[in-house]
Amino acid sequence: MSVPVIRMEKVTKLYTMGGSTVAALRNVSFEIGRGEFVSIMGPSGSGKSTCMNMIGCLDRPSSGTVEIDGTATTAMDEKALALLRNKTVGFVFQQYHLLPSMTVLENVMLPLRYQGIERSERARRAQLALDAVGLANRMHHHPYELSGGQKQRVAIARATVTEPHIILADEPTGALDSETGKAVLALFRTINKNGTTIVIVTHDPRIGASTNRCITILDGTIQADRMQEPEEFHA
Repeated sequence: MSVPVIRMEKVTKLYTMGGSTVAALRNVSFEIGRGEFVSIMGPSGSGKSTCMNMIGCLDRPSSGTVEIDGTATTAMDEKALALLRNKTVGFVFQQYHLLPSMTVLENVMLPLRYQGIERSERARRAQLALDAVGLANRMHHHPYELSGGQKQRVAIARATVTEPHIILADEPTGALDSETGKAVLALFRTINKNGTTIVIVTHDPRIGASTNRCITILDGTIQADRMQEPEEFHA
C-alpha cells in the first residue's frame, strides 16, 4: 500500500441517547493509501456514516486517532479542521446539497470563495470542473432546472474544484436510477485514475463490488477488508 492519506487507529465513537450510551464505532483501525478507490459498506446503523464523518473531520472520536494526509486531527480546533476540510477533502452527498438560489456555476465556485480566491479565477476553475463532468453548457442554469443525474454531476464538480486529495461520497447513487448511477460511478473512476482517493459510503453491494477495495462494517466494527477486482455496476 502507498503512504496512507487516511489513517484511523483504534477509533471509538460514543453517543448518549435517552440516558444510555451507544457505540457507533468500536476500536476501528484501517489505512487508505493515496489514489485508492474504496467503498465502506454496511446496512443502516452499522457505523459507516460515522466513519465517513471521522474521515471528513465533521465529527471527533471519543477515543483513538484520525490522521488525514499525515496530520493528526483529534486535537485540532474547529477553524483548523474547517481549513483542512476545504483544502483536502471534497464531499458528495446523496441529496446533492446544492444552493437553489445560486446558478450551477456559482455553486461550484463556492468552495473556492472560502479559500479567498479572486472571482475571475474562481469562475475559470469552476468552468473547467463543469466541463470535466460534461455540464459546461448548463453553468448558468439553477439546480431546479436539472435532472437528478445532472445535479449529482454538479455536486461532483463542486467537490473536485479545489483539487482535493480525497473525495468522500455518501450514498452518491441512492437517489438516481440505475443507468444514471452507473454513469456517476464511471465519473468517479475517471477522477480516481487521475490520482484522487475516492471513498464511497454505501449500503448497496453492487457499489461495494465496483470498487478496488471494500471495507465492510457492522455494529461499529470492521467485519472484512478486502482488495478485489472491481465489477461493473449492474441494475
